[in-house]
Amino acid sequence: MTGRIHRAAERGFAPWKNGGGETAEVICHPAGAGFEDFQWRISTAKVGGSGPFSVFPGIDRVLTVLEGGAMLLRFEDGSVIETDPGSGPHPFDGGLACEAELPGTGLLDLNLMVRAPLRGVVLQPGEAVAGAAVLGAYLFAREDRAEVGLGRYDLVELDGAPEAVPAGCLLILILEE
Repeated sequence: MTGRIHRAAERGFAPWKNGGGETAEVICHPAGAGFEDFQWRISTAKVGGSGPFSVFPGIDRVLTVLEGGAMLLRFEDGSVIETDPGSGPHPFDGGLACEAELPGTGLLDLNLMVRAPLRGVVLQPGEAVAGAAVLGAYLFAREDRAEVGLGRYDLVELDGAPEAVPAGCLLILILEE
C-alpha cells in the first residue's frame, strides 16, 4: 500500500438528522469541508430502519451495502434500486428524493458522494479500471487483508489506480469529467 491508511477502528459515528441511522466520515475533500462545500466524500453508514434519504442536489452518489440486510431505494422519478451485501455498488442522483425500505435487519453501507464536474466510481474485483484522468484512488477493504496491512473496512490512499481491483476490496476512483 502506498499512502495513508484510514482505520475503521478510528471512525466515530454520528446520528443522522432524521434518526434513521448513523454516519462516519472516512475521508472528505477538501479536508474539513461541510455538506455544502465538499468536492467529494467517502463515508460509511449504519441504516437502522426504513425512511427518507437526505437530498443532495448536484451530488452523484454510489452506495454499496457491506453487511446486514437488503434495502430498496425508491426514487421520486419512479426508479427503484434493490441492494444487499452481494449486489455491488449502485450509482444514483443524490438530488432525487429517495425513500429507503428495509424489509429485514439493518445494514452497514459505503457511500461515495461527488460534486460535479468531478465523477466517482466504485469498482469490484474483476472490473476494469477506466482510462480516465484519475484525481484520487482509494482501496477499501471489505474483508481483512492482513497481507497488505489492511483490516476490515480500512481505506488506503493510493498513488494511482491499480490495473486490477484486489480480491476482498473495492476501488474508489475520483475522476475528472
